[in-house]
Amino acid sequence: MGLLEFQTRFPSEQECREYLAGIRFPSSPSCPRCGSPLMGSVRTRGLWQCKVKTCRVQTSVTAGTMFHRTRTPLHLWFWTVFLVAKDKRGHSALQLSKELNIPYARAWLMLHKIRDAMAQRDALYRLDGVVEMDEAYFGGPDSGKRGRGTRRAKAIVALGLREDGKPRFVKMRKVRRLDTRSVNAYARAGIARGSTIRTDGLNVYNELSTRGFRHEATIAPGRGKDDVLHWTHTIISNAKAFISGTFHGLDDQHIQSYLGEFCYRFNRRHREPELFDRLLTACVTAPPMTRDELTA
Repeated sequence: MGLLEFQTRFPSEQECREYLAGIRFPSSPSCPRCGSPLMGSVRTRGLWQCKVKTCRVQTSVTAGTMFHRTRTPLHLWFWTVFLVAKDKRGHSALQLSKELNIPYARAWLMLHKIRDAMAQRDALYRLDGVVEMDEAYFGGPDSGKRGRGTRRAKAIVALGLREDGKPRFVKMRKVRRLDTRSVNAYARAGIARGSTIRTDGLNVYNELSTRGFRHEATIAPGRGKDDVLHWTHTIISNAKAFISGTFHGLDDQHIQSYLGEFCYRFNRRHREPELFDRLLTACVTAPPMTRDELTA
């Protein structure tokens, strides 16, 4: 969709609410209390009411979703999701606040809730097959230190490969320490057992072979690290460009949110025309998230 088509399709709250209901309830809504499929529409309030006499609970299309109890009109939420979906470089809160004429704090919160929904969606899937794994460092310059001695935010990166050796899906997770425990926990959560994990020769990866994975330490004489994990290092460079190009000067607290957004976009890079609907689906399936939880 272009901007004019989007405005034509979603000119008001009513159209947004109906479209969101179609995504959340493809067939028909069911009662959140008793599970009954007998729900009637209360159009004057934009609600559904259970028809079971002993229940009669009312619910909205946003209840229990990322939009739960939002004071921001759905029309603005739709514009935000649309702009985020269309711009593969990412959208900053400052940019969004200017485009929608809303306070910066509101734009910041909306974008972080969307990023959380992206991360929740990607957490449902595991990498499998052949997976490259490496560490990366994000954040501002650290004077006097480079590489593994830096104080910048540390992250573990896992890249699933296709049969032809090209990238398929990627996951990135910030860790407090780059050690064996962090690597093992990351692999258990995000990679299917039995997968082949390729790494460099760093010893923190050595226990992977005892955790249900095939481990290949691929550093070989005469070959540099960048030659061995070529695609992983390319993706890491792209992630750094994504973060520094749009979101200048991130602190460690929110690095993970932006890594999650990068991975979500990369994993759906061949489905850009579907990204608006897919992102709305992620938003309605994600649990509610408050500002306090986002900033904890």
